[in-house]
Amino acid sequence: VQLQASGGGLVQDGGSLRLSCAISGRTFSLARIAWFRQAPGKEREFVARIGWGGTSPYYADSVKGRFTISRDNAKNTVYLQMNSLKPEDTADYLCAAARNAFGLYNYWGQGTLVTVSS
Repeated sequence: VQLQASGGGLVQDGGSLRLSCAISGRTFSLARIAWFRQAPGKEREFVARIGWGGTSPYYADSVKGRFTISRDNAKNTVYLQMNSLKPEDTADYLCAAARNAFGLYNYWGQGTLVTVSS
């Protein structure tokens, strides 16, 4: 399974961006997809996840109400719509996939950098 994240960039405080995670390979084996982020000097943190069927979205408290995770079944792509961005959202955003409903994520893509200026 391969994951390719894209869509990062520079945006002003209060702006919006949409990240994409294109997934290829043995996708039938997947159970859930998630977005994580890592800011400079900080640990990686969970942002949002969704079931491979597009069900049961779940968000970190820090992004709830501002970010929306979704999946395009036809394109095998998972999106992260980010609205009302804040400078503290600045980070490298990574997508990950898991074969099981619980536990560790088995596959990781490279990051896409999001910078929110104040």
